[in-house]
Amino acid sequence: MAVFLADEQTLPVDTDDLVALARHVLRTQRVPEDMELALLLVDESTIAGLNAQHLGKPGPTDVLAFPIDEPGEAPPGGPAVLGDVVLCPAVAAARAPDLGRTPEDEIRLLTVHGILHLLGMDHADPEEERAMFGLTDDLLASYAAASEVDR
Repeated sequence: MAVFLADEQTLPVDTDDLVALARHVLRTQRVPEDMELALLLVDESTIAGLNAQHLGKPGPTDVLAFPIDEPGEAPPGGPAVLGDVVLCPAVAAARAPDLGRTPEDEIRLLTVHGILHLLGMDHADPEEERAMFGLTDDLLASYAAASEVDR
């Protein structure tokens, strides 16, 4: 699984941890090995522009997901790109205390959340929301457990 990360903002972020988390989610969700994922860490003005351009919403947000190929959809021999997850660590860090999380935990949660959107999950109705947030919690817990074993 190829996970690419570009850090185009100034807050300190454990990028190795985010890549490892993304790989864990992709493996756990049985995403084909040949699929690629990009994680982009951007500042508030960049994500605000993307939010306005793609969702028609003003201001910065914490995460946006841009799906490209569904697993198994790309033609044989061509690139298989799951999509891009765009994260804004500044927005995540600002919101984290109100949510009872550390900025690091909030960025991890948003990473998983974005990947699940790329995999077709949503939270438009209460049932979908319960399923998506339950899976998010399960994936974060299994990643934490696996990370403890690796230490």
